[in-house]
Order: sequence, then structure tokens, then C-alpha cells
Amino acid sequence: MNRSPEAARELRRAYLFADMADEHMNTLIQGAHDIHLNPGDALFRQGQPAERFFFLRDGLIKLFRLSPEGDEKVIELMRPGETFAEAVMFMGTQGRYPVNAEAVSEARLYAFEQKTFLGLLRESSDACFGLLGSMSRRLHMLVNQIESLTLQNATYRLVAYLLEQIPRDVKTSPEVQLTTPKGVIASRLAIQPETLSRILAKLRQGGLIDVHGNHITVRDVQALRNLVHLPPQD
Repeated sequence: MNRSPEAARELRRAYLFADMADEHMNTLIQGAHDIHLNPGDALFRQGQPAERFFFLRDGLIKLFRLSPEGDEKVIELMRPGETFAEAVMFMGTQGRYPVNAEAVSEARLYAFEQKTFLGLLRESSDACFGLLGSMSRRLHMLVNQIESLTLQNATYRLVAYLLEQIPRDVKTSPEVQLTTPKGVIASRLAIQPETLSRILAKLRQGGLIDVHGNHITVRDVQALRNLVHLPPQD
């Protein structure tokens, strides 16, 4: 891949690269691979050797596992600007992907060789400490997500999800486009699809949202924030 300032700026959106030195960033960019996926295409399967990690440029990727009965449980939905599968690189040569990854929509990604990234860490203690700080922030965010999934009810989880889709600088009547299928959202939030529909209907009846297919208009942002006990935005 040709070295470009645009690629570096794009990658710095991700926590993994936010504090990386320019010289290390350029090394990674030169060795990166472009990947294009159509909806339904598999990126990797659970149990495959983990030789690469990924940065999502466009589209949506779901990480999921299958139960013994074949039921799909969505573990995470990856969105543009996020990296995934990077933690497996620290498991050594025996590391394998613990989940499946599949495109929900058309997607473009950068793939990085894990051995290249590990080589940079061996050369630079600053890179190691920067990565530790970035991964600590990521861990804090994941702990909050686990708390939400385990301690909060279904309405809380859905409202929190909707609020995450709204840019922070938007305060009134934002449009929320659910490009993710509702069944995938329900699986990610650990609720049944029919429960998702009932909650949306209840929020609509309460005057908080309007629903037209996959389009949701939030009529009262602060009312939604009040439901999950978030303070007013500045």
C-alpha cells in the first residue's frame, strides 16, 4: 500500500494507533493489505490461526459465536475507525481467533501482519507503553459494556445503544439510521427480537421517538438520556 498522510490520519482514529510514532505508523502502512467484503462474506472463522488484525474503514463487521445448537450470539459490532483481533497477537504462535467475523454490509478494511506490529513493540519501549495506555482505556470501555449487558434491563440497553448512534453535538431531532439488521442488534444487546420491537413501540407511544422502517427520529434526546440516568449535555 502506498504511503499516504490520509491513511495515517484515518488510522489514528483507532485507540491502537492514536499515540503511535510517525515512523512506526509508516512502517505499518507500507505492510498493510486492503480487503473488500460483500455482505455475508466471512473475514475469519473461530479457531483459525490468528496471523492478522484489522482496521475497519467502511461498513459493518459482526463478531459472533455459534452455540452447540447453531444459534448465533453477536459479541460485538465493529464500526468504521475501530480495530479488532489485535489482542490475539499476544498469545504467541498458537493464537487462534476466538470468534467468527463476517460482513453485515459492504466493508473495506486494512489488515496488518501481527508479527510486524510485534516487531515494532520490541524495538520501542515508548510504543509498548503507549499501547498499554490505549488498551487500558479500551478495557475500561468494555467493562462498562459488560455492566450494561448484565446489570441493566432491556430498555436501558436499547436506549443506550440508540444514544451511541447520535453525534454528541446533536441535541434535537437527530435521525438514527439502523443500518444494522434489527435481529443483529437484538443479539448484540442480549434481548429477543420481539422484545426489541416492543421497546421501540413503547418509546414511540411515549413520544420519545418516531419509527419508519429502519429510520428512527429521536424527538427528545434528553428524555432518552434521562431513561439511562445520563446528565444533560453541555
